[in-house]
Amino acid sequence: MTKLIVLDTNCLLQALGAHSRYRKVWTSFVEGKYTLCVSNEIMHEYEEILKQRSSPRASNMFMMVMNYSSNVLTKDPFFKFGLITKDPDDNKFVDCAIACGAEYIVTDDSHFEEATNSPFPLVKTKHLDEFLQELYCDEEA
Repeated sequence: MTKLIVLDTNCLLQALGAHSRYRKVWTSFVEGKYTLCVSNEIMHEYEEILKQRSSPRASNMFMMVMNYSSNVLTKDPFFKFGLITKDPDDNKFVDCAIACGAEYIVTDDSHFEEATNSPFPLVKTKHLDEFLQELYCDEEA
């Protein structure tokens, strides 16, 4: 079974850059090396931010890939935990990770520390560099 992860929007943006050092995060997803957990709320944020920061064509292509990829798990949480108070908008990623049983959230956002410090429910995070390194290590194994 492939690993289940949630990818924060800022990390996704870094991975999509054609010349980004994090491009492997995106290509590994396309190759089916991990399953990306999303909710409809996350998908709307991805689409909104991509429309602001890229061309309509690039945004549409990304959304088509997301909508038709077999390694996307879409699950809308039934419960909102509200673990992040400093930036409540980030709770959508935490709630999705919990609902999907994701191994961790890939993020460089310090607000997620609030969620990881909560004793329940258990939420783990990895920085983008750590996840990238993990992808390279998985490739070597």
